[in-house]
Amino acid sequence: MERQELSRLLDALRAELESGKPVDADLRASLAALDGDIRKVLAEPAPVAPTAEGESGDLTERARELEARFAADHPYLTSALNDLLDRLGKMGI
Repeated sequence: MERQELSRLLDALRAELESGKPVDADLRASLAALDGDIRKVLAEPAPVAPTAEGESGDLTERARELEARFAADHPYLTSALNDLLDRLGKMGI
């Protein structure tokens, strides 16, 4: 269930991103890379857990950095990113 919820949050974030004001290519690429990395973790058959020291912290830290970058120019994405960060934390990612 947690994996489905996280996937739903990623989809919601992508939809909000597409419906808002344009985002620069660098920020869009960072978000796409984070999305891809989270989806890789979700695709693993084993329970969601970091496979190496710091791996889960890396995803969370990258999501926090994106949230800070979006906050000023794209405040409509802040809620979606906060939901994503919350879910990552609850899943231990």
